[in-house]
Amino acid sequence: MSVKLEGMPANLATADTFTGKRVVDREGIQYGKVKHIHINQDTLVVNGVTVHQGFRRDYFLSEDYIDKFTEKTLLLGRPPVRTGIPVTDIDGQKIGKVKRLHKNSETSELETIEVASGLMHSKTLSKSEIWGVGEKVILRVTKEEFKNLE
Repeated sequence: MSVKLEGMPANLATADTFTGKRVVDREGIQYGKVKHIHINQDTLVVNGVTVHQGFRRDYFLSEDYIDKFTEKTLLLGRPPVRTGIPVTDIDGQKIGKVKRLHKNSETSELETIEVASGLMHSKTLSKSEIWGVGEKVILRVTKEEFKNLE
């Protein structure tokens, strides 16, 4: 439990006050709860958070997703792409689920996603093929165009 110390500025808080807070985007979609806060050891700046989303479903969000912390929530400036969420085409027809995320090893920026469609089939798509993200990932292509992708 954190304690406000005498003489502590009003806008400072301890990291443990944020663990357990709900993670929510601008549309009110909940993504889980803050499990850990990651701080750069050299600059002492928050670099990201680990979000806990149920049994064995933790994932990292870098600081560029974070808008601000409130008393009850961590507000995201943009929704994250996560594994296991549904993928639809531009017309709303279900294609599959996000199987794997491929990120740049140096910048942790998302480069491609692997979409599983069926038991044995999956295709890798560039992030430029993503039209929108929320409770599901919406692609810029139709289901027919997706089938013809290599």
